[in-house]
Amino acid sequence: MLVLATGFWSLSFPTMKALTIAQQNLLPESSTWFICSLCIAYRFGAAALVMLALSARTLRGLTPLEVWEGAGMGVFGSAGILFQMDGLAYTSASTSAFLTQCYCLIIPLWIALEERRWPPASVLVSCLMVVGGVAVLSGVNWQTLRLGRGEVETLVAALLFTGQILWLQRSKFAPNKVTHFTAVMFVVMTLCCLPVACATTQHSRDWILAYDSVAILSFMALLVLVCTLGGYLLMNYWQPHLSATQAGLIYCAEPLFVSLVALFLPGWLSRIAGIDYPNERIGANLLVGGGLITGANLLIQMKGVPSGGGAMPPPACATPEVT
Repeated sequence: MLVLATGFWSLSFPTMKALTIAQQNLLPESSTWFICSLCIAYRFGAAALVMLALSARTLRGLTPLEVWEGAGMGVFGSAGILFQMDGLAYTSASTSAFLTQCYCLIIPLWIALEERRWPPASVLVSCLMVVGGVAVLSGVNWQTLRLGRGEVETLVAALLFTGQILWLQRSKFAPNKVTHFTAVMFVVMTLCCLPVACATTQHSRDWILAYDSVAILSFMALLVLVCTLGGYLLMNYWQPHLSATQAGLIYCAEPLFVSLVALFLPGWLSRIAGIDYPNERIGANLLVGGGLITGANLLIQMKGVPSGGGAMPPPACATPEVT
């Protein structure tokens, strides 16, 4: 189920980039922060309405613990996606996907810090591999030691996604109903991004003009139905059955899916929206840089996994409830 979730999320990288390009053509004077924050607010606002409708009959039983879990997930998730989406405007979908998976490396590092013990040798080797992979992917200039805006923002997003994964893994949240805290999560993500959109708005009409296109609305529908509702419901229900590091290992498959869909999906989206977003090619930088980061994650998870972040007991129900 988590592999399926990563497959759903992989569609979001080229879709969000195509959406950003199309909206920049409609609103050339608007900042990428406005475009990104508005997209997230609309995307998760629509998902929140769907979740509230599906769980309307049981929402009276919403508990403070479910609100607390959803709020934490929402804060980490909204900040992470905001940085990820803005960074995606300045780097390729494949590079963004590979850099995002650095959270798989940050998780065991955090657990080692939390347990106050020196990380194993495999963790240190993995850190060097990730640094090398980031350098290759971003084309870092070793004389100035400067990363591009897109790469830096994506790494910040990876750190925030680490917080989201670890928050979901907390054992005290085990009794919570998935549909309840997921609905709260989507509401919080919407509320967190609305102030950013308001602060970066140049004209109030831009909130409508940004989506004054059938193609853009179809991209948003894909993000809401597949990448958001599909991906996050699978994550929120099934990840607690595993340890955080096991889940991180599975999430390593996401950039591989992104690299595959980026070979053809940008061209399809371009024809739909009438934009210039060419298909990506698997070049040496992607193979070497992405291979180093993926190899680092595999090494740290399979040979140097700290003992924390265990799985929670499975909930009583066998499948997620939606009514």
